[in-house]
Amino acid sequence: MTQSAVIVTGAASGIGYACAHDLLTDGVPVAATDIGEIPAALVNAGDCLTLSFDVSAEQSCQEAIAAATARFGGVRALIHFAGIHHTKTWDEVTGEDFAHVYAVNVTGSFLMARAAAGQMQDSGGSIVLTASGGVELGGVGGDGRGGPAYISSKAAIRGLTRSLARSLGKYGIRVNAVSPGATETPMIGTYDNAVRDGAIARIALPEDIADVARFLIEDGSRFITGQIVPVNGGSAFG
Repeated sequence: MTQSAVIVTGAASGIGYACAHDLLTDGVPVAATDIGEIPAALVNAGDCLTLSFDVSAEQSCQEAIAAATARFGGVRALIHFAGIHHTKTWDEVTGEDFAHVYAVNVTGSFLMARAAAGQMQDSGGSIVLTASGGVELGGVGGDGRGGPAYISSKAAIRGLTRSLARSLGKYGIRVNAVSPGATETPMIGTYDNAVRDGAIARIALPEDIADVARFLIEDGSRFITGQIVPVNGGSAFG
């Protein structure tokens, strides 16, 4: 596989930023994308193309892949961290809320994966999506925690990952997902103090999640596909 680019979405902050930064530091060309502005620190860290767009817009996803391909000569991996949180409880959430969360978290994941796969069909590659440990816990919302719209959108990523792994395997494209537990990102800034204090012993650093995502695009994971990889410090065990 050639040393073409890795696309990292959600790279303006949190896990996406950590992942893009570490790849650049290791000398990997990166297309760093987000709906917001990409920090200058990423541009200064290595060979970085910055792109700002909405992953729920199909044409924008296609254009991003085309821009990365034109700049770097190819795309060997997509690590997709872009997404939105949503904390309304079952009796607060609306149909419009669900539609918006699904458009970004589910449709956006599919559109980016499909655009990347179209470029990887001849050479193979790897796609990493992002699920959530909240699916196993059955998050109910409130107090800054994920509610039904968010949790069900992340459950959909599990099915999407396995469907795409089967669909794209014949092209030599592997598809997996990381499933983070609580992580020190802006998302948990919405937790109230009691919830945060209860989770503090098992809050991961962004790098803890990013390192697993990076592993899933490298040769050491060449026989892993269609998997949802928990990265939660054992929180699933209670």
